[in-house]
Amino acid sequence: MKKIQVYLMALVMVPFFASCGYNSMVEKSEAVDASWAQVENVYQRRADLIPNLVNTVKGYAAHEKETLQGVIEARSKATSVNIDASKLNAESLAQFQQAQGGLSSALSKLMVVMERYPDLKANQNFLELQAQLEGTENRITVERQRFNDASKDYNTYIKKFPRVIYAKWFDFVEKPYFKAEEGSNKAPKVEF
Repeated sequence: MKKIQVYLMALVMVPFFASCGYNSMVEKSEAVDASWAQVENVYQRRADLIPNLVNTVKGYAAHEKETLQGVIEARSKATSVNIDASKLNAESLAQFQQAQGGLSSALSKLMVVMERYPDLKANQNFLELQAQLEGTENRITVERQRFNDASKDYNTYIKKFPRVIYAKWFDFVEKPYFKAEEGSNKAPKVEF
């Protein structure tokens, strides 16, 4: 008799799980995780370019040690912040974004310093590294947008009725978005 009850329960549960969107929630959650992995991948590419850039600059701008050290330290901080995609939340994303923002700021300072060295600006290795870094920054922007799109799709899906009920049962929680850095809505001041 118990076997029959188990089979009947299974027959009732299969359509329930098929209609509640559980599989779609899993697929969309995995899409967010995969998109996050790609974001980390392009940030890692940027981090990998930095030692070569710093070494190229060292030869030309030896007395710019403070700036070079700042870039190295910012890279170290940025690469030390690792987030498990399954535990991604607004707080951990903000921490990641802050570390990456520090690296972006340090790189900006390095690029300003390099303007003072015409020989460096003409160096082929430096020009190639600079082009790769610019391309990587563009990739970061694209992958962040893709991550936000995947998060939006997932978040919208789990918030619709009746899935909002099932999502909570199965611990499908809202995924965070990348946001613009504080103060980025103000145009920079340019003085000549």
